[in-house]
Amino acid sequence: MKLITAIITLDRLDHVREALIQADITRITVSRVTGHGRQEDIEFYRGQKIAPNLIPKVRLDIAVNDQFVDITVDTILNAAKHGLGEIGDGKIFITPLEQCVRIRTNERGGAAI
Repeated sequence: MKLITAIITLDRLDHVREALIQADITRITVSRVTGHGRQEDIEFYRGQKIAPNLIPKVRLDIAVNDQFVDITVDTILNAAKHGLGEIGDGKIFITPLEQCVRIRTNERGGAAI
């Protein structure tokens, strides 16, 4: 089992969500987050460099069984990218998921996902 965390731009959320549904990946958690990566929005005010502002993004958390990792990542990559790709399109993190428990039924492991 893996936890796939994707940070994407707000305007690509609907594209990514629809693409995931088409790939039969329907269980996702979406959060609004802010952060800053490599975007070049350094500003100067009265000759002083100002720290970059935090940029609004969307965070997707998707728990998947191992056979769905590549499908999920490829779907997000294709749907989240602007054109040929731009700085700020986002990142995808894949981490091991030690355990998953469905509260309603007490199912554990891959069956709970």
